Amino acid sequence: MDVPGEKLEKRFLAIIPIVLLLSYAFYSLHLYTATPPAIDQGVNDHQVFRGKMVWQKYNCQSCHQLYGLGGYLGPDLTNVVSSPGKDKTYITAMLSSGTGAMPVFSLSQSELDDLLAFFDATDRTGISDPRAFEADLFGNISPRHDE
Repeated sequence: MDVPGEKLEKRFLAIIPIVLLLSYAFYSLHLYTATPPAIDQGVNDHQVFRGKMVWQKYNCQSCHQLYGLGGYLGPDLTNVVSSPGKDKTYITAMLSSGTGAMPVFSLSQSELDDLLAFFDATDRTGISDPRAFEADLFGNISPRHDE
């Protein structure tokens, strides 16, 4: 003997997974097809992307860091462009002559320009020292306020 509310409850329970699956499908479709908003920072986005590819091609992250992530042999380069005394001329000299631990890189002029554009764009995103931030219980990251 069927209870009147039992049939309705079974239908409702059958509809929930369908609604969830469709919601997931539409949200995934939106995420993978939507064009992200452009961030106008006065740079050529294609050049910045090519600079990132140069960074990866020469495996710079094995020795250097961006945002505190990467190797520890060389310095963090997130804000190298705005560091006192380390402008684009300094960076170009370091790349072309190297140091004791850093090899000489024979970059083409276009690779060098792209890498400098990447450093410039990265520099404008903010400060890099992870010690300057703290995470709360929920994983939200905010600037550290030491008292």
